[in-house]
Amino acid sequence: MAGPAVAADGAAPRTIAGLLGRHADTSPPVGTAGASVTIVLRQGRVEVEVLLIERTERTTDPASGQVALPGGHVEEVDSSLARTALRELDEEVGLAESDLAGPIRYVETKDAPRFRLAVAVFAAELGADSGPPSARSRDEVAHIFWLPRSALAATRRVPRDTTLGWIDVSATVYEGHVLWGFTRRVLRDFFALPAEDELVGLPFAPRRTTEGGAVPGAGS
Repeated sequence: MAGPAVAADGAAPRTIAGLLGRHADTSPPVGTAGASVTIVLRQGRVEVEVLLIERTERTTDPASGQVALPGGHVEEVDSSLARTALRELDEEVGLAESDLAGPIRYVETKDAPRFRLAVAVFAAELGADSGPPSARSRDEVAHIFWLPRSALAATRRVPRDTTLGWIDVSATVYEGHVLWGFTRRVLRDFFALPAEDELVGLPFAPRRTTEGGAVPGAGS
């Protein structure tokens, strides 16, 4: 007998309240992960959308030019992994805790083999009275965009430049942005989309530019 049908964009609840209601208003201890990222949700005209950034291309950044969730490494000032996530939201896209509709929710801690660290994943809803997110520093964030939930269900094989050479990887392509790797796995899990066969932790080659410096994070 066939099992229950699963919606094309995943088996997770349809509403933001339902999506966030699955997760607790809590935070694991700082020592359990080396970085935090946040899934920021809003209700678009048609469906739920997720805030994503495209990192600025920099020679020393291993996530140079990659699409990612806002987030970064834990710092000494952070009293919890949730504080790391909130600090990075403010630093990268200008969203303060007061811009969120309710408390940030802990989703899971997920390994990012490429960066050799565990990443705490949080989720929150953008508040109705919040201003639009914007790149606070062009040295870190080149672009900001909203990804419709349904876009995650479409998989394309896209060539990516890795340290193993050019390899076709599973990706979501939306308005010219290519989402693959760690961030795509996090979002597909969040929306309860089927797992895909892929090379987890595949090392990509940073895009070469004339800029220096590094941006900590766990984008792909």
